[in-house]
Amino acid sequence: MVDNIAPEQARSALDAADRARRQVAEEVGLPRGYWWGMAAGWVVLGVLGAETPSWLAGMATAAFGAGHSVVASRLLSGRRRTDQVQVSAAVAGRRIPLVVVGMLLALVALTVLAALALDADGAGHAGIWASVLVAAIVGFGGPEILRVLCRWVRA
Repeated sequence: MVDNIAPEQARSALDAADRARRQVAEEVGLPRGYWWGMAAGWVVLGVLGAETPSWLAGMATAAFGAGHSVVASRLLSGRRRTDQVQVSAAVAGRRIPLVVVGMLLALVALTVLAALALDADGAGHAGIWASVLVAAIVGFGGPEILRVLCRWVRA
């Protein structure tokens, strides 16, 4: 037992430990490759939705959803982001999967709204252009959007 620690030293050590914990927690998330894979899938589904029969686009959407759930079951907890770091579920946060699912639902709604707006404006292939727009948002901004959303909900 250490008896000769001043209260200021103890507070400083606790603050440093808390900063380190928050820094690790902020690193927890989904790797950049996940977001670019999601973006590519988004564009493929947009093209299939516009250029193939609806049954094929529906099956592709279901297959994409099943594939995503396999990947997500491994990544969404955020605990396996890298081989070097594995944190406890308490640090990773149990709400991260809910935040990601909510974010994806919002992106689906954005895709539909963008497609409707582009179609109303007379754009050809409105669904494809809407999926490219949202794919760019996902690919370039996915990690940052997730980080902000996690901060908002304290995940």
